[in-house]
Amino acid sequence: MKKLERMSKSSVRGVFLPLVLLCLTVAIIIPINAYATETVNAKSFSYEETTIIEFTNNGNEDVSTFRIWLDSGTNFKSFKTESGWSGEKTPQGVIVFTSSESVKPGESIKIGIKTDKVKPEVNWKALGKNEKLIETAKTIPKELPKPIDIKNQTEENSGDGILSDSVFRLIPDKPNVGSTIRVTGDNFGALQQFDFYINTNKIGTFESDQNGFFISTVKIPEDQKADRVDFSIKDKAGHEKKISLRIGEAESRIPPTENTKLTIKGIPKILHRGDFIEVSGTAQPNSGITATIKDADEKVINTRTAKVDSKGEWNVEPIIVPVDAPFGRYSAVISDGRDEISASWIIESSKSIIITPINLEFFPGETIKFNGTALPNKALEIILKDPLGDEKFSDVIQVNESGIVEIEYPTVANVDKEGTWTLIASQDGQKEFAFVGLGELPSIPINVEFDKLNYKSIENATISLSGKPSDKLSMLVIDPSDKPKVFADGSSVIPITLEQDGKKNYILDLNGYPSGVYTIVVNKGSTKTSAVFTVGLQTGSGDIKISTTKLEYLPGEPILVLGETNPNALITISLIDPDGNEWKKAETFSDKKGKIEDVGLRVPSKAKPGTWTIDAQSGSNFDKIEFEVVVAKEEGLVISVVQGIEIPGFGKSLDIKVINALQTVKIEIISSSGNVIDTLTFPASGKGEIKQPWFIPKDTIPGTYTFKAKDAQNTAETTFIIK
Repeated sequence: MKKLERMSKSSVRGVFLPLVLLCLTVAIIIPINAYATETVNAKSFSYEETTIIEFTNNGNEDVSTFRIWLDSGTNFKSFKTESGWSGEKTPQGVIVFTSSESVKPGESIKIGIKTDKVKPEVNWKALGKNEKLIETAKTIPKELPKPIDIKNQTEENSGDGILSDSVFRLIPDKPNVGSTIRVTGDNFGALQQFDFYINTNKIGTFESDQNGFFISTVKIPEDQKADRVDFSIKDKAGHEKKISLRIGEAESRIPPTENTKLTIKGIPKILHRGDFIEVSGTAQPNSGITATIKDADEKVINTRTAKVDSKGEWNVEPIIVPVDAPFGRYSAVISDGRDEISASWIIESSKSIIITPINLEFFPGETIKFNGTALPNKALEIILKDPLGDEKFSDVIQVNESGIVEIEYPTVANVDKEGTWTLIASQDGQKEFAFVGLGELPSIPINVEFDKLNYKSIENATISLSGKPSDKLSMLVIDPSDKPKVFADGSSVIPITLEQDGKKNYILDLNGYPSGVYTIVVNKGSTKTSAVFTVGLQTGSGDIKISTTKLEYLPGEPILVLGETNPNALITISLIDPDGNEWKKAETFSDKKGKIEDVGLRVPSKAKPGTWTIDAQSGSNFDKIEFEVVVAKEEGLVISVVQGIEIPGFGKSLDIKVINALQTVKIEIISSSGNVIDTLTFPASGKGEIKQPWFIPKDTIPGTYTFKAKDAQNTAETTFIIK
């Protein structure tokens, strides 16, 4: 509770990014109960569709639960909470916020919501122990007076401008080259001056008010490259706060024509149950379209409408073909009131894997859920990736005789990235994708697949690309020397335009390609997707030695396989359980230095405890490594460490996960000689979990390191081999 005690001082500092926007409006409180005085006070701060409610406990009892709901006609889009609190949306539309740390008298908490209307009226209840009602009321946002002119104020704070809990954000959070953006910040030093940078280029200067808040407008230079950059704020003492965002290409300035043709795209000729599609098109600017959908009997089964923007473009919300949709031919008639066009498609059955999310969009903090079917009595591999392409969860599921598959992933508000998440399901050589949105509706990302890993230099590689219909892509081939391959016409860029169904097969002629490991990089604006293929790799070229970074794994943990053999060797690795059953078999390779590094294996979530084996084979050469699978206790503190991602400029990372934690957790990282090389402190979520990356310092000596976690009652530890 020390954190909340500190927050109750100096006008209660916020703890997550959206809070920094919201010093523009304040709420009127309308009590709807019979209390004579307010024991819990609420102030709401709103900006556009985002609202922050600050609850202050003015009574004599602890508050452990807040329930909020909206009036009819207004809907939640997402929500965020302070660290240590969790929220869950009920089927009745009420969001329930709970924590093991109650709000004591004199303390405050902030909750953020995003709705489909501006300045929503928010109903709320504050509950104490045993669900006892303490206060219930409604907040209605109201404009604040104009900000105080800080230039006429005396200097009240001569300390540092950037504090430990200072935060800032950009509006919009996906800026473009040449665009004008707002920069907002909260919890900074009062009445301080700050400089704003893109990488090392200073593009603005502004000051904070007496509450440590600022809002300013800056323009991204026209000559700024569309790429991921660091936005940073620096105070006069040299302290810095930094966020990393991707800048998009400059928006087109071409004015729309008033005679825009009515078109539709995004509907393949053949669809399957569970397919995800995005339908869009063009029409008269600032108008609207109506799409009437009919089944094989010409019966109208659905009608959708969409607004046409000022550029003459329209789109409907993403569509998932229902898993029980009847097979046959369907049609749609699209009308803008002046013209009509039609499209048709066939829904047929040819998929063995059909998995879809139960909702297209989930709130941060909710559990993402998928349902579907796969081939019965066979293993199904699933991988869930976040919008950055980082693997957040994977598993190998043994599908039972019913063929029914259910998958869940509990997201963590303020930790898991908002955007489009991708589920990849593989079984018997078939691979299917499902998309779901966290905090927003999903959008089809660019995906790249090869028909196999290794090719002969006289073969052609088939590259399957998918994305939004008619997407214009550019593709590079990076050779084994890490340089773009130059083709016969002197260019290194291959232009690709996806078909109307969002798919394209590209045939890459490998004639004359030297042996080695290649990477293709596919670009769409500032978005990049890559995939690896090899040419001319051989098996059986030398002895193999493999190892893992740990000797014990928990069910569900990924396995990093490291090793050495001759350069550019093709290797087959297999994961085998204690009964000799093979759970996964995959191809990998050694690089030009003979190093093996593969992250394609994971312990199944329902793995049998005991000794598991990884086999590696290349021709007649063979090696294996054994490790133990242990089942975590249902109670008590548990810490696990797995290999994380590598980010240029930061290096390699490890992902630290703690479960069953109480309140704040202290984590010590200890070398084999007993020296503590780092100490981390994190508050646990409402579910007692912590998920945090730790970047390995560049001067870290290879060896076995102990990760020791301690909360209010228990301790736990694990080891990890850093190489």
